[in-house]
Amino acid sequence: MSKIIGIINGSLRKNSFSGSIAEYVKNHAPEDFEFKLIDISGLPLYNQDYDGADPEAYTVFRNEIQALDGFLFITPEHNRSIPAALKNALDVASRPYGKNVWSGKPAAIISQSPGGIGGFGANHHLRQVLAFLNVLTLAQPEAYIGAYHTLIDETGALSNAGTKEFIDSFLSAFATWVEKNS
Repeated sequence: MSKIIGIINGSLRKNSFSGSIAEYVKNHAPEDFEFKLIDISGLPLYNQDYDGADPEAYTVFRNEIQALDGFLFITPEHNRSIPAALKNALDVASRPYGKNVWSGKPAAIISQSPGGIGGFGANHHLRQVLAFLNVLTLAQPEAYIGAYHTLIDETGALSNAGTKEFIDSFLSAFATWVEKNS
């Protein structure tokens, strides 16, 4: 039976670089894996006052996360950290206290940026949050993709052969990680 892996795209921007990577990943899934895009754009900001009377969007999102076999976070870097929408999604699905639906599941991170360090700050800030949430995050290999705007074609699709090979290898390691930690 296929493992269903949720792709959590940290960018809300239409035609984002993270979205470009997500599309590549969806179309190059390892055998017995299916990658599913998870929309975080409609989640109201987490507010503890909602606990017990949650907005419907919280319930739908939590149920969607609960049903997944693992997660692939693909994120840009905003001010040397993770985007606000991604942090909000993590908070929504980890609350109320004691109801963390991320817990115990395998994950991996791909960060990217137009800059040379490939979202290093975002990648490591995300790792810190995931460690607290008890998400079993792949440590090696790491995936930082710098100068992403030079690796795509005029439609925004990933076109650089070396980057494709790197992502394919990363996905293979991630598939092994998921199998070991499911």
